[in-house]
Amino acid sequence: MFVDEAPYPFLEDLRGAWSDIRTECLALGDDLFEPWVQREMYGTGWSVYGLVAFGTRIDAALAACPSTAEALCRVPGLTTAGFSRMAPGTHIKPHEGWVTTVYRAHLGLVVPDGDCALRVGSQTRPWQEGGLFLFDDTVDHEAWNYADSSRTVLLFDFLRPGRTMDELDELPPAVAADLRRRNESQR
Repeated sequence: MFVDEAPYPFLEDLRGAWSDIRTECLALGDDLFEPWVQREMYGTGWSVYGLVAFGTRIDAALAACPSTAEALCRVPGLTTAGFSRMAPGTHIKPHEGWVTTVYRAHLGLVVPDGDCALRVGSQTRPWQEGGLFLFDDTVDHEAWNYADSSRTVLLFDFLRPGRTMDELDELPPAVAADLRRRNESQR
């Protein structure tokens, strides 16, 4: 389900900074984006540039994107953040996330014209540049980009009200190993 954004005023700060965040993202080399770890969900075409991984800052990545880092530091309980890119023709199959302690947000940075959207539960929404939506990643969802060019968003998770970092759900072993490898390679 999509989540009401009203209780989270810090989201407006991110919307206000979207153009600077977009500029920094576009300045990154394509070779800095790595395939998302769960490739069985989409095949090829989904890549990420990690900034924060389950509460651990990726300092080199954040240093390369100072406006983005500044905007993210205003997100209380930030657990994960990165630029998420979907190549044309990418379809992330229906799935449910395992992290019950956070909400996920997408800030549209580069959104092509065409069939490019996210379905959460029974609702489908297209991304918009500068637009943001918040959703519960544990609800069945899928994403696709059937447009002619790539879609890029700032994807970030933050703690749900009343939750703490100590309560973060344990990562599946393959995901944890991949995150450790990526973090070490960016140091």
